[in-house]
Amino acid sequence: MRQYSGFGTARDTNRRFHYLLEQGQTGLSTAFDLPTQMGYDSDNVRSNGEVGRVGVAVDSLADMELLLEGIPLDRVSASMTINATASSLLLLYQLAAEKRGIPGDTLNGTVQNDILKEYAARGTYIYPPRQSMRLVTDLMAYAAQHIPSWNTISISGYHVREAGSTAVQEVAFTLSNAIAYAQAAVDVGLDVDEFAPRLSFFFNAHSNFLEEVAKFRAARALWAETMRERFGADPRSQLLRFHTQTAGSTLTAQQPLNNIVRVTLQALSAVLGGTQSLHTNGYDEAMALPTQTSATVALRTQQIIAAESGVPDVTDPLGGSYLVEYLTDQIVERSRRLMHEIDAMGGSVAAIESGYMQNLIEEAAYDFQRALDRGDKTIVGVNKYVQDEEVPLEILRPDPVLEHEQRERLERLRLERDNDKVDSALARLEATARTSGNVMYPLKDALAAYATIGEASDALRRAFGTYSPGRS
Repeated sequence: MRQYSGFGTARDTNRRFHYLLEQGQTGLSTAFDLPTQMGYDSDNVRSNGEVGRVGVAVDSLADMELLLEGIPLDRVSASMTINATASSLLLLYQLAAEKRGIPGDTLNGTVQNDILKEYAARGTYIYPPRQSMRLVTDLMAYAAQHIPSWNTISISGYHVREAGSTAVQEVAFTLSNAIAYAQAAVDVGLDVDEFAPRLSFFFNAHSNFLEEVAKFRAARALWAETMRERFGADPRSQLLRFHTQTAGSTLTAQQPLNNIVRVTLQALSAVLGGTQSLHTNGYDEAMALPTQTSATVALRTQQIIAAESGVPDVTDPLGGSYLVEYLTDQIVERSRRLMHEIDAMGGSVAAIESGYMQNLIEEAAYDFQRALDRGDKTIVGVNKYVQDEEVPLEILRPDPVLEHEQRERLERLRLERDNDKVDSALARLEATARTSGNVMYPLKDALAAYATIGEASDALRRAFGTYSPGRS
């Protein structure tokens, strides 16, 4: 049970972490604000109005130490939803643990680190795709040596689906991206059976209940087939371990309490499909960050499924159902065809650079919206069973004062740290990035000296350049 949480400052999110753990949550899942995701510090002009809004602001090791204060890092598994700056955030986590005497080989968790789906569906990328792929493999190689129990990538179909894809596209694009990562790792000399068991996946649980159960089953079958036939991997490497989050895009601001029912059905489909961990959305997330009340209801939803329904006690409970088996076979076949098309283009990176994935997602989103507009599809409370009166809800919005406070903390940090040491470490980071060396080592040195996320990202921007769609 891994509820996604993060807002405001590190101190605010640390309080929410402790609350959720006290309520029976069994793992942490961290949302970062947009500046942190994009490699900008809180005092950068581009960060104005965004600090702490859609996740927690983390500018430096000082913030990570506050974020994790009092959390037993050697006993609690943590997930971090971060991509372009994944290397920096994982190193900050490791550094914060080491400062408390907790070695890297006792740390357990997942960093998303799935940059390809950012180009295809979401947009929080910084560097060109091929340079970003280098950061992914550098992190995988580093973690294999220094944080061996950490899942170094969570290949995400969630955001592909949120952008409007179909279930088939979610499976095909996610597994194609996974193939690209696995091949890149093999190409730099990593053994498939060393890194593949540390790959994890992240899927969306949408509202078509039986289709979603079949989707998870199809993804598991296709990944096993891919690892066996393409990479010759052993049985342990063929396992598809995945986290699921219920579909934020299905939540409605109209009649928001209906979202509790949507989330329950979606969560149940994920459990029936074999998910290893789960996040259930708050009923108020179409309007704002989840309040403590809605976060508790979401967690209780999981706990009721786990403790009262009996479905987690059975492996593949719907296996053998004619309809579920038929749907599974259909998704396998249609996803496999899409994956072959991507292979023929040269793989996921080439398919993204050509706009192929993006175009198919946009077409699927457009078709879905047209079906809603025509009334061929129903969303209760939106285009059918509409009511004028709405239930008043408590809305959680981060205090704008928090942005000012975060900037003041950053200013103090820059005054108190050894800036010569920071500058020297950042220069080594940039120089390494211009070679084929692993950037994780100089990056760790810079962050340990309290260089900021923005400063480290700028050093890599100077070496790698930045990416804009349609520009080579």
